[in-house]
Amino acid sequence: MKQILFSTLLAASIGGTAQAQSPAITSWLQNTTQTGTYYTSGNSTTINNNILVNCQKVEYSATSVYVTATGVPSYSTGPFLDGNPSQAQDQAAIYQFPLQPQPNTGTPNSTTGGNIGVFVNGVSLFDYRDGVGWNSNTNALCGGPGNSPCPGGPAASNDWNRDAVPAEQDGFDCAKGHPAMGNYHHHQNPSAFDLDLQVLSNICNLYDADGLYVIDSNQHSPLIGYAYDGYPIYGAYGYADTNGTGGIVRIRSSYQLRNITTRTTHADGSTVGAGPAVSTTYPLGYFREDYAYVANSSPEYLDEHNGRFSVTPEYPNGTYAYFATVDENWNSAYPYVVGPTFYGTSANRKITTISETTTTYTATNTSTTALDMEHLNIKVIPNPASDLVAIQVSGLVKENLQITLLDIMGRTLQQKTIQAGQTLTYFDIQTLYEGTYIVQIANGEAVRTQKIIVAR
Repeated sequence: MKQILFSTLLAASIGGTAQAQSPAITSWLQNTTQTGTYYTSGNSTTINNNILVNCQKVEYSATSVYVTATGVPSYSTGPFLDGNPSQAQDQAAIYQFPLQPQPNTGTPNSTTGGNIGVFVNGVSLFDYRDGVGWNSNTNALCGGPGNSPCPGGPAASNDWNRDAVPAEQDGFDCAKGHPAMGNYHHHQNPSAFDLDLQVLSNICNLYDADGLYVIDSNQHSPLIGYAYDGYPIYGAYGYADTNGTGGIVRIRSSYQLRNITTRTTHADGSTVGAGPAVSTTYPLGYFREDYAYVANSSPEYLDEHNGRFSVTPEYPNGTYAYFATVDENWNSAYPYVVGPTFYGTSANRKITTISETTTTYTATNTSTTALDMEHLNIKVIPNPASDLVAIQVSGLVKENLQITLLDIMGRTLQQKTIQAGQTLTYFDIQTLYEGTYIVQIANGEAVRTQKIIVAR
């Protein structure tokens, strides 16, 4: 009851001119010029898809924010090595989110297949599932490519529902995403595989890309999206205590793998159609029902929806928020972002037209100050370097950063851009002489420099 009252009071505080300052309006990454790139299998050079990336327009009314987006990220997508023939395609989407999301006081809404949220770059969020289940009558997988249909059709709930994150790992690109008939999406924390502490996929080795943000264990994670009930989504780290104190910790899922060897019951003890026995082919975690929710009173553990009430940088008075959970190795942890049910009242947020008068949100000059630039976590690696140097920015890049490689006399040698919604760029230094060079990072308002050594 206290949580519901808190949420109601918070919603009531959003009104009048304060609406234009709501993070639900100001947090979207807007772009009207940059187009996306993608890889194809066997070709480590990206190809331009001529589709605008991120979000193209943000509008708001007294009650809603409307986001127009293609669903294509600024980071490179593909390839998808499980035989998926699709590429990220323009979704021509308009999403309508409530400015005052409401807790669900009745039976929680279950997440469904397809979109259950949108990241701040306009890319879709899916839940754990991939549309494949287990047919206990035939003792075989059902649904999805190459399998017979599941009883009841694709929208039916199976006793055993496959988890996309372990089952489709071979089909994720470097940014841990893939398309469903052109709808590029993430089921999980949208950061690159090769930045995890334990790397589970080597896809980045040949098809290097980056994700929406870089995990930083020393800072509260950025706001990375909104769920279909209207509540915000954060990354992997947050304040230890819900009131914004206690330091920065990894925010943890309260779901645990069950101690089972056969699949004949659900976590609540109910008897169901038998799934396959636990094996190397169908290991624990292969199906969503392999997990059980175990409540934990420590504030860094999340509730059954994978969220909690939190004070955050964007919501200093507190809000209910979801977190993109990872384990101690930064590998994705079930239920990944939202689910298996929503905290709030959810709805299909994709619409075709806007039927009310709106105001277009134009971002004001929010350029990073010199002090912010000084504290921006920028890695130039390796250093010393011999043939290639990477510039990686932790957190979420909300504005374009101009990256310039200078010689010691200050002469420009190469220039690159890290676009909003990207985190990474490279310089090829094979033709440079050994010696000291300067990497300059600028955003039009402030500049930061770092020395690198070229040595062979």
